[in-house]
Amino acid sequence: MNSLASTTGPVLIVGTGLLGASIGLGLRSLDVPVWLQDASPTAVALARDVGAGQIRGPEHTDPALVIIAAPPDVTADLITEALREFPGAVVTDVASVKGVLLEELREVEGLDLRRYVGSHPMAGRERAGAAAATSELFAGRPWVIAAHPEVDPAAVRTVRHLAADLDASPVHLEPVEHDEAVALVSHLPQMMASLVAGRLVGAAPEALALSGQGLRDVTRIAASDARLWAAIITGNAAAVHDGLRAVRADLDEVITALERAATEGPLAEGAAGAVSALIGAGNEGAGRIPGKHGGARRHYAEVTVLVPDEPGELGRLFTEIGQIGVNIEDFAMEHSPKQKVGMAIVSVLPDAAGRLERDLGDRGWRVVAP
Repeated sequence: MNSLASTTGPVLIVGTGLLGASIGLGLRSLDVPVWLQDASPTAVALARDVGAGQIRGPEHTDPALVIIAAPPDVTADLITEALREFPGAVVTDVASVKGVLLEELREVEGLDLRRYVGSHPMAGRERAGAAAATSELFAGRPWVIAAHPEVDPAAVRTVRHLAADLDASPVHLEPVEHDEAVALVSHLPQMMASLVAGRLVGAAPEALALSGQGLRDVTRIAASDARLWAAIITGNAAAVHDGLRAVRADLDEVITALERAATEGPLAEGAAGAVSALIGAGNEGAGRIPGKHGGARRHYAEVTVLVPDEPGELGRLFTEIGQIGVNIEDFAMEHSPKQKVGMAIVSVLPDAAGRLERDLGDRGWRVVAP
């Protein structure tokens, strides 16, 4: 094993989708021995082929750590099996619900939970499966460790070492705290994106042709796995229910105001105020999302550059921005249908924006005036 790794193998990963295979890739890059197990022979073979570990066979001895990376609705059963089959192993999971899962485990008679530590890496992609896995999936991302009162502190350290070895940032939360937090920052956004995207099903092609980056941003995660998210949302039903009720209350206020505007005209009393309050609250909430380095969110200047839709042009832009000596803090790309150029929106520190615009213009780039 690589001396830089704190995780002691062998590690058994049960479930070889995106998260399981990505964990395997990360641990294998540190020379930690990894065994793979999955109900699907095809899934586990693919995870092996991408380099996430070896398929567990009868010749393998007991693991030191078992990681359950399966959908939430089967996670409790798999944790129970692992705790009973491997009495010397620490067992953790990466399911996105923790409170209900712990309740299910506590109902299993005679189950020793001292070696079980719930955890949840806050990382993912729109694509699923081992084919989308990457060893860098967890880098810089929070990894929640949701320990319970009966747990052995040594087991908690084992999971903390796992998160650190994968370059994640361990965060300690109570299981219920975790479920309330992810309902707000993960599960509710998924529901909102899906609700908006669902309204596009019957939209006229002429309307969809007007789509801009705003619609793409709002609906980006709507392409997520429906079966997986059904298990996640129903598993965290209480917290998601509370969030949706709060959103519905806000919507009811705006709907009432817009009904007056629709019947009495746009200057109807309270209509503009209700919309303004909604947008203002959104501004305030968005401002509280931590920046890329954590802490308070920083404000950046945006430099918009027209990029020809040709191979290598975006890479050339990045290279020349580096040559100019300006760091890219954030980036977005907008495309208009049937256009041969895209708009690269480069976010930089405000005091660098003027120099970047000038130097890119001198190099022949078309910079769009703010």
